[in-house]
Amino acid sequence: MVEAKYKNIYWTPCIVHTLNLAVKDICDPKNYAGDNEVLWFIREIADEASFIKNYIMNHSMRLSMFNEFNKLKFLQIAETRFASVVIMLKRFLKIRESLVQMVVHANWAAYKEAPASRAHSQRVKDLILDDVWWDKLTYIVSFMLPIYSMIRATDTDKPCLHLIYEMWDDMIEKVKTPIYRHEGKGPNEDCALYIVIKKILLSRWTKSNTPLHCLAHSCNPRYYTPSWVGAVRGRVTPLDDKEILDMRNKCLRKLYPDQDDYKTIKKEFADFALMSNDFQDADSIEDREDFEPKQWWGTHGGSTKHLKKLALKLLGQPASSSCCERNWSTYAFIHSSARNKLTPARAEDLVFTHNNHRLISRHSHEYNSGPSRMWDVGGDGVESFTGVGMLEGAELSLDEPELEEQMLADLS
Repeated sequence: MVEAKYKNIYWTPCIVHTLNLAVKDICDPKNYAGDNEVLWFIREIADEASFIKNYIMNHSMRLSMFNEFNKLKFLQIAETRFASVVIMLKRFLKIRESLVQMVVHANWAAYKEAPASRAHSQRVKDLILDDVWWDKLTYIVSFMLPIYSMIRATDTDKPCLHLIYEMWDDMIEKVKTPIYRHEGKGPNEDCALYIVIKKILLSRWTKSNTPLHCLAHSCNPRYYTPSWVGAVRGRVTPLDDKEILDMRNKCLRKLYPDQDDYKTIKKEFADFALMSNDFQDADSIEDREDFEPKQWWGTHGGSTKHLKKLALKLLGQPASSSCCERNWSTYAFIHSSARNKLTPARAEDLVFTHNNHRLISRHSHEYNSGPSRMWDVGGDGVESFTGVGMLEGAELSLDEPELEEQMLADLS
């Protein structure tokens, strides 16, 4: 509706939501209309993991045994949580040894319970002691981890719109590597599982990709350096990629409907991409590889004022709506059924104060040490990050500073 009224405005889907839909298509084949036979083992392993978790969590004595052997808690699948299946399976790998020690202990068999419950107890024990089951679980986590890592990297209010195009291509290749290694396939052979997963990822990318992603990708000076191009076989600069070229020109025509402005921005972009005129300076070329994109434009983009203004907007743009989701979660915490007499103005003031206090506290020493360390990571709950037992919508924030730094370091 906004695009229909304002022709020069682009709407871009939330990348995290798009990735979450792709994960659901992979982990729950009934959601996927294509050939899904090869995906059903993922659903089976996830269901069996949920069965183990539910059995232990719903029996107080079994839960007491589990707590004796392990300090970590189970993470529960939540429909509103991004990639919750992968998170749950990752937690199972961390607590594997504790689960094995629990079921082989004498107390596991000595506990008296009803016949139906004894059958469930035996099934739990058989699954936990089954090496083949754990191998399948490990295999699933290995090829789902690149998708989960991209969700972690984009589920933040940090600027990353210009990284999405590259990240999506790299993610698909990283998904392929563990699958081909596990299946024993050569690089030129076909693999049924990978074909289906790649089809799902490309379908979701096609629906979420907009010309704005390609234009933001083109404005990153690092993508024109020989070191970046040579890092991956077959990689080319944004100038040599036809899809990016067409989408970029389409985006520029929409953003600059005036013909003179359109010609001006194209000339400025040509100077930037071809490293000509003021961009052929040795410092400008060398800094493309070392500087952050916004730093580079702030230092060397003075001669192309129109393109510099556009680039700084694109390079400062987040790729997801997660920060809005968390803001709504904070609002729901403040304006609860116990506080339903709060006026909208007062509730908005409290949400504003809460979020700004969270941002300010991250720069304090107490945020990184002491009893209030990373107080906001567990959302608005009373437990700490290591004590979160149930995984619920907006409960685990994915923009923890430590994780952000690691993700951005991997991308740079």
